[in-house]
Amino acid sequence: MSPPASTPAYRRLSVEERRSQLLASALSLFAHRAPEEVSLDDVAEAAGVSRPLVYRYFPGGKQQLYEAALRSAAEELQQCFDEPREGPRLARLGRALDRYLAFVDGHDAGFTALLQGGSVVETSRTTAIVDGVRRTAAEHILSHLGVTEPGLRLRMTVKVWITAVEAASLIWLDEDKQPPVGELRDWLVDQFVAVLSVTGARDPQTAALVEALAGDA
Repeated sequence: MSPPASTPAYRRLSVEERRSQLLASALSLFAHRAPEEVSLDDVAEAAGVSRPLVYRYFPGGKQQLYEAALRSAAEELQQCFDEPREGPRLARLGRALDRYLAFVDGHDAGFTALLQGGSVVETSRTTAIVDGVRRTAAEHILSHLGVTEPGLRLRMTVKVWITAVEAASLIWLDEDKQPPVGELRDWLVDQFVAVLSVTGARDPQTAALVEALAGDA
């Protein structure tokens, strides 16, 4: 008599692994549908678990799950801007953009959900999550530029450029990730220099920065 076929061993996920699984499933759903159209049953089905299990991890229901999913994407995205203070400043910006765009490429659903979160769900908490990513990006960029006390025009310029990067990233996803990511990165760096130059025509602090970047080696 042949021995019975062995059944694959069931591996119980740890608390952190299960939570990460639920967050990933939720992010994917929230990226393609409005939050009010996604139910906990949908999240449970996408994760292959029961609805009570989702409630066990997120007793606050869908809103708690939504905010946690956005926060997980935001925390990972914020790390993209943590670049060593070494080498030419525009090269640093390029390396930070490489990581940023790699996140967009590998987490397109989460990235879309993150950026749409502040406008789709009108709560102070979700808006704060999205704004936190932008604020961290601006702080890192200004730090890399070596500016300790940026004036209003320079701060506005950096924040406007960050908004342009977000918009370009979403369009890039809609356009089947074209142009190639390296070309997109170089274009965004060139755009940064261009908007600084425009501001420099009206702001001495930014003009001095543009001159310093030109001489950076």
